[in-house]
This record gives sequence, structure tokens and C-alpha cells, in this order.
Amino acid sequence: ELLFAKELLTDTRGDSIFRTVEDFFKEKEIPLTNVIAVATDGAPSMLGRHRGFLSYLKEKVRPCTATLAFKGRLLSRFYALFDTVVQFLETEDTELRHNVEKSRADIAYMSDLYFKFNEMNLQLQGDQLNLIKTKTVVTAFIDTLAIFGQNLGRGEYRQFPNLNELKENDGLPDDVVRSFCDHLSMLNEDTCERYRDILSMMIPDRVLDPFTSLAGVELTFQEELIEMQANEELKPKIKGGYTSFWVQQEIRQLYPRLRNVAKKFLIPFPSSYLVERGFSAVTDLLGKKRNRLQIVRRGDLRLLLTTIEPDVDKFVALHPPSRRTK
Repeated sequence: ELLFAKELLTDTRGDSIFRTVEDFFKEKEIPLTNVIAVATDGAPSMLGRHRGFLSYLKEKVRPCTATLAFKGRLLSRFYALFDTVVQFLETEDTELRHNVEKSRADIAYMSDLYFKFNEMNLQLQGDQLNLIKTKTVVTAFIDTLAIFGQNLGRGEYRQFPNLNELKENDGLPDDVVRSFCDHLSMLNEDTCERYRDILSMMIPDRVLDPFTSLAGVELTFQEELIEMQANEELKPKIKGGYTSFWVQQEIRQLYPRLRNVAKKFLIPFPSSYLVERGFSAVTDLLGKKRNRLQIVRRGDLRLLLTTIEPDVDKFVALHPPSRRTK
């Protein structure tokens, strides 16, 4: 659910964003320590090591997990129209056409690579995303980058269809291929650094399957875990998935310590997907004829984004129609 929307009155620097968030939490008397994870894009104002929003937040909240998202489809579309663009530039700007032609291999490589990024992004969308699934997706993607680099170094191009087609038609110089391999290696290292909070996150086995062995379980949780594993009525319910298992009311009442651990991995939404939905909603609301609509002060944005359905029957019951006496 949407927490709040605020206008930035001065600038969009990291400290300004942080002060706006901090002031809201103080106003609503919500401790900042309630924040256990943040999903953001790669903007410097958010990720700056010294003056980014996350750096200010982590001074107040430790530990705090941070995730970010990649996006981009422009290159794929541009490369699909590459020959048309070159043909157009022949009469418009010959120097630019020459530079674009020289960059054909780079654009083919980047369009293939961003297609892989978009595939990962699609897996990080949806309302049911959690930290566990995010770590799975990110870890697999980082390992995939390493494999891509090794395969390119051996002359295997099947995972890069545009680059493969270019190689078969025109050939690719060895130094260009080496530069792509080096780039994939650097990209792997950079992605590991950006997602280090997610990659270093340890997910207890008992969260994924609480009916496994007790080996290695802390003393604090052993008693509850023994009782849970002895509960024959609960065992079939884990087949529906760990998410639906831990949100049961029975789990909350009988095994509060185990559930408190599980909810730290299930409640945070580690993608910018919901925020981007909010941006789309703002675009829809603030049309040409409604550009002065104050969505920050009104409930329009919240109503558009909420997943809570009103209980109409309850509203009607609370306000019965008045009976007129004759």
C-alpha cells in the first residue's frame, strides 16, 4: 500500500529526499528503525556513497537492505531499425552515419544485454515479490553474466542473437569480442557490489521449510520449531508455498518467534515496481486539464493504487436508511 507522497520543494538531492522522509516519519510518530529494506533506482541522489539517500538512511538505520532495478528497451528497438536509421542519415548527416555504422557491434551487444536485463526485471515485478525470490533472481543473473563472458571468450554467441547474426554476416574482430568479455566481467563485479546487501543475506532453512532438521537452529527457536514439526495438521499446508504458510493466523498465534523471523523476508517489497506504478498513476491523473490537481494533499493517488476493496455491505449496514413515520 502507498505510504505517502510528498513534493520536494527545493531540490532532489539525497539529503533533501531523506529529510522529507524523516519528517514524515516523525510527524506520524513512526520509528525509522521500522525500515528494514529499501528499493530504489540507480540515481546518484539515491545511491551516492556519501550524499545519497541510502547513505543518510543507513546512518540512522542499521542494518538496512537496499536493492535497485535495471530497465531499458530503447536499444533493442533502435537496433531493430538500425539499417533504416543508417539509410536516413545518409542524406541528413554523413559524419553521424559513419559513427553509427562503426558502433554497430556495440549496439548489437548492448541490445542483447539489455534484453537480458529486462528478463530479470520482469521476474522482479508483481505484487507477490519478496526478499527470498529477489535473492534467487539476482544470484542467478550474476552467475549468468559470468557464463556469458566465458562463452563469448570461447566464441559461443548463441546467447547474444543480434551479435551472433552480425558475426555470421560481417564477422567480429577479436579485440571487439575481448572488450565485450571485459565489460561483462566488470558488469559482474559492479552488480555484485550494487546488490551486496541482497547477496549477503542469509535465509534460514526453517523459513523455506520449517519441517526440516533441527540441526543448526538457535536455542531461541528450537522449542517452537519442535512443536511446529509435531503439528500434523500444519504439514500439508507448506505444500501451498512458504509465503501462504507463514501468513496464517494460526502461525501468528502459536509460533510468534518463528513468524517474526519469516516476516522480515516476506514483508519488504524489494523492487521499484510499485513505485513505478505510482509514477504511471500520477501521469494518468495529471493530464493537461488537471495539471493543478493536488494529489499530494488529496486521496486520488491512494484510491488509484490501493489493493484494498471496500466492504460495501458493511458501509450500508452502518448507515441504514431513515424511516419516515406517516
